[in-house]
Amino acid sequence: MKLPGAPFLAYRGESLHLDGCELDALADRFGTPLYVYSQAAMLAALAPYQRALVGRKHLICYAMKANSNLAVLQTFARAGCGFDIVSGGELARVLAAGVSADRVVFSGVGKTREEMRLALRAGVKCFNVESEAELEVLSAVAVQEGRQAPVSLRVNPDVDAGTHPYISTGLKANKFGVAHDRAVAAYRRAAALPGLSVIGIDCHIGSQITEIAPYLDALDRVLDLVEAIEAQGIALHHLDLGGGLGITYTDETPPAADELIGALLTRLDARGHGHRMLMFEPGRSLVGNAGVLLTETLYLKPGQEKNFCIVDAAMNDLMRPAMYEATMAIVACRRRDEAPVTYDVVGPVCESGDWLGRARSLAVQPGDRLAVLSAGAYGMSMASNYNTRGRAAEVLVVGDEAHLVREREQPAELFRGERLLP
Repeated sequence: MKLPGAPFLAYRGESLHLDGCELDALADRFGTPLYVYSQAAMLAALAPYQRALVGRKHLICYAMKANSNLAVLQTFARAGCGFDIVSGGELARVLAAGVSADRVVFSGVGKTREEMRLALRAGVKCFNVESEAELEVLSAVAVQEGRQAPVSLRVNPDVDAGTHPYISTGLKANKFGVAHDRAVAAYRRAAALPGLSVIGIDCHIGSQITEIAPYLDALDRVLDLVEAIEAQGIALHHLDLGGGLGITYTDETPPAADELIGALLTRLDARGHGHRMLMFEPGRSLVGNAGVLLTETLYLKPGQEKNFCIVDAAMNDLMRPAMYEATMAIVACRRRDEAPVTYDVVGPVCESGDWLGRARSLAVQPGDRLAVLSAGAYGMSMASNYNTRGRAAEVLVVGDEAHLVREREQPAELFRGERLLP
């Protein structure tokens, strides 16, 4: 079996390693559940985006909702990335990581007035506006602040990206963006509002996309709008083509990032738009296969219909299987020379939906550690404290050194802000 995350994730003898670190030894040192990320794998995933855009005016904005750990943000900032944020909290995080706000784009359908004020004062590069109502509010807030907000409208091209309905964002039925047939009118209104400065156009059609064709369909629809908008005398200085490129969890075969970018550049050039500033917002494709979730086997529980491998990680640590019925590979940190058994891998949370993997063939005993692969994206960033469970620790591996980049939460921290009645 080729492991998602290879060559950075590999067995050496019978022991699983991420870069130069043995994962079982990291579990001994830091405890479980434990998220472990490879910095080298993140930078290797970024490299094809950067190669494909050499010679083009561009900014790659890491979509930090995928994994917002400060050390991860610092890694991408040092590599020259900008950042795509979707909340005031993410703005505070990216500033805490030492990023200049003029490399930040602010997306999201429900920005509050306070979030707008904070972003204006910080000096973000662009607001990706998602509704005509938001245009009016943002303009009013900007006028109150004595500023002009740089804006790009996110247009909804009504393109089916062929992905899970929860992470599809480019269809008419989705909550995101301005409808394609309203876009020109919305741009006219934006250009007329006193607190706004129109600088670009934005499009994002979904996540975990494994084909190039939907991107090209969306690009054609966006370029049609660009030409119609500029015919109204409104100049667009950049095209933000979003992110959403998928990764391999089990048997998916998404295109390489440079293959996707190359196809988009070819289409842009063919239509006479190759001169434009380009922005991309990759998230999952940069961090997904760079991370694993380590968990310890607590009990093996045979059943009449199923066998259960009960581990110390749960749906509060990793929501994707319960929320999306996502399939993520699960392997032993140390391989055993014994016959495997088919188990459902489940956690301690009091929900039948608390599972990490179904019908997995594992040679495992209590005390053994398992690694849930491809857990670098939407793992820790979606974690919760359900059942008053502290969130996991996080470790970033740099070569053969392991750095603790988030401490494990302790019970007292979880109710620190609560108050008993008098």
